[in-house]
Amino acid sequence: MDTSVARKTNVPDFATAYYLLEGLKEIGVDYLFCNFGTDHAPIIDEMAHRRRRGEPMPTVVRCPHENTAAHMAAGYALVTGRGQGVLVHVDVGTANTANGMHNLFRSRLPVLLMAGKAPYTVNDELVGSRDTYVHFVQEPFDQASLVRPYLKWEWTLPSGVVVKEALRRAASIMQSEPCGPVYLMMQRETLTQHWRADEIRRYTGEQFAATSAGGADPELVAALADKILNAENPILITGYAGRHERGSHAIDALAQFAGIAVYEANMTNNISHDSPCFVGFTADKAVPDADVGLLVDVDVPWFPSDVQPNDKAFWAHIDIDTLKPGSPMWTFPGNMRMQGDSGRILDQVLHALKAKATPRFKEAAATRLKHIKAVRDERIARAAKLAADKGRPGAINPHYLTAELAKLLDDQDMIFNEGVTNAAAVLMQIPRRVPNTTVRAGGGGLGWSGGTALGAKLAAPDRLAVQICGDGGFYFGNPSSVFAVAQQYKLPILTVVMDNTGWNAVKQSVLRVYPEGEAKSANGFEAELAPNVHFTKVAEAFGAYGEEVSDPAEVPAALARCVKEVRGSRAALLHARVTRL
Repeated sequence: MDTSVARKTNVPDFATAYYLLEGLKEIGVDYLFCNFGTDHAPIIDEMAHRRRRGEPMPTVVRCPHENTAAHMAAGYALVTGRGQGVLVHVDVGTANTANGMHNLFRSRLPVLLMAGKAPYTVNDELVGSRDTYVHFVQEPFDQASLVRPYLKWEWTLPSGVVVKEALRRAASIMQSEPCGPVYLMMQRETLTQHWRADEIRRYTGEQFAATSAGGADPELVAALADKILNAENPILITGYAGRHERGSHAIDALAQFAGIAVYEANMTNNISHDSPCFVGFTADKAVPDADVGLLVDVDVPWFPSDVQPNDKAFWAHIDIDTLKPGSPMWTFPGNMRMQGDSGRILDQVLHALKAKATPRFKEAAATRLKHIKAVRDERIARAAKLAADKGRPGAINPHYLTAELAKLLDDQDMIFNEGVTNAAAVLMQIPRRVPNTTVRAGGGGLGWSGGTALGAKLAAPDRLAVQICGDGGFYFGNPSSVFAVAQQYKLPILTVVMDNTGWNAVKQSVLRVYPEGEAKSANGFEAELAPNVHFTKVAEAFGAYGEEVSDPAEVPAALARCVKEVRGSRAALLHARVTRL
């Protein structure tokens, strides 16, 4: 059989993979976070081809594990707002990104996930036919099903002639609010097809623009302003309004004018904690007494099993995603839903409120502000009291540890808070003035903080990126992959592992369900992990600085040494032995 390339290609100019790389650059993909496999042979060859020709294409970042690749894309999008490409290997690579796609979807972050598919020809009919064992076992009936719950769009590229149109379609969907993952699959034979340059249609960004979020119906704005005007105990709960600076500023302005207490519940992207109306991270005590509540960019404002709002209260949802259609069940009270850009909508509400404000309203708002200040002062004093307890050797108090870390950070530095059951200590002890500088994954997939810190560092090289996790999260995060990328691409991050020797979330879950159960009686929670590990060795294996600390007295100096190393362009890991389960 004649197997020459000339026989198998239909027209001269370039292969689909060549136009794919060109098209990625045209839609604003500057980086491809890659874990390569046999399906990528045409892409790899065209990468070399474009480099030889001096033609632009995305910069390749090779990640030893797909979890790192997916979360690097998350970190980059978090800082820039622009989705990047993640390129993985057929079904198995896609499966390894599912954790990341879940987190990106729930965090409303754009990403273009791409994977090959097993070749469809088996007798060498076309360039790219099956030529190895895995091509026969890596073809599920429905590859996209591995990540479909977390996708806004999916497609298998049917022909290279539409590759640029497909990329424009993917980009416009992933960048439209609420942003999220899209998925493109491509077979080797399709990637090797040759097409003339004039056969590949080109589309501008203007022709495929992403949709933007707008303001609200003026009638709804006026109605909400009236509710606030007559409120006695208004509150505002947010979770990710800090993703956009305008949202954070709008919350502060409205809260100060109307005397509204602001809470950050199950936070994903922080608002500014400098606001005099910001009172903390749980509204549980305030919800039952609230007569008007604003749920602004929040997924879980409280846990209904623990908190019951007043049946007569009025609740308004202001969010880019008010109905949460990605969640089969989402049950929180909502008398009014205003879908759009929360910053724009709150600006509208404030404008309407100022036009209607009476002397009586202004007096009531001033009285509420005094009460809010007292609650805020009490919270700050409580945080200081918790941090004053240093713990004991072998059991450092996480509040003390994170309070000491806070002393070394600048306002623009970024915290990736995967502390899980110790996440509250991070929030309480490291208050943030600048929005979107403390981040938690909107999803529940552990192992995200290392890759996300790397992606953020790539996007903002002058800012310190701090990964804070427990020992459980550290395992989940494929740390050898994280530190390999940090070394290879000179992306120094600071990792703080709060090692409590187990899964405290598992233990606490058992106690919540069975507070006096058999597990408590036996002290058997199936939550203990290896107690005598040395996580610093993982970092040191890849040239990073590692230090272990168990004595509270040594914490400030150990943290200072680690931060110095990172600011000097070397990744560092502090393994802190904190209070055990």
